[in-house]
Amino acid sequence: MAILNYTTSVDSFKTVSEIEYILMKHNAKSIMKNYDGESITGLSFLIDTGMQQVPVRLPVKIDECLEVLKREKQKGTKNIKATREQAERVAWRILKDWVEAQMALLDIEMVKLQEIFLPYIELNGKTIYQALEQKQFLLEG
Repeated sequence: MAILNYTTSVDSFKTVSEIEYILMKHNAKSIMKNYDGESITGLSFLIDTGMQQVPVRLPVKIDECLEVLKREKQKGTKNIKATREQAERVAWRILKDWVEAQMALLDIEMVKLQEIFLPYIELNGKTIYQALEQKQFLLEG
């Protein structure tokens, strides 16, 4: 199975800028980049619910992407570049495509911004997904 955008040559900083622009056009506030050394590892921003501004942390898992690229290369998939730089470009490009698709749903009023980013909403230093995962997805009564 071919990985989406696996041949991209678009620099991750350019892609991140495109994502920021998409988010800004859809009323995200205070967009901030999260770094690990020279790599951008995620975006944090606020969404306005009308009652309050809710923090969102949108991660990019470059190491996981790199492992997938390595596995595909071992399988003999042609043109796979299994480098950290390529994994960073691929991961960000796929995230941009996802954000664009989600914003298209928002544009036709099929969803609300909070619904799109619900797993990534931050509460007490953890995303909602991380908090639920920690509780093995057991919902309290």
